[in-house]
Amino acid sequence: MNQTDSRTWRWKRRGFLAAAMIAPWLTGCTVDMAGQTLPSPYYLTDDVQYYAPGPSFKLAREAAAMQEQKAAEISRPQGGF
Repeated sequence: MNQTDSRTWRWKRRGFLAAAMIAPWLTGCTVDMAGQTLPSPYYLTDDVQYYAPGPSFKLAREAAAMQEQKAAEISRPQGGF
């Protein structure tokens, strides 16, 4: 291998290495770096996904039905004849 071929090979190798290092920044994907999840560079233009908060007590209807049943039992007359 002559000197020109080795220089060409060296520059090609450096170019491939540079391209491999730059590619993650150009693709815009989320990166996990040192335990942190970093957003893509396009996160400001992404669609916002908003979920409205639901009730804090998930069994509200069941609790209301139980209270109605309890009120009906209390209002019902006790005893026999």
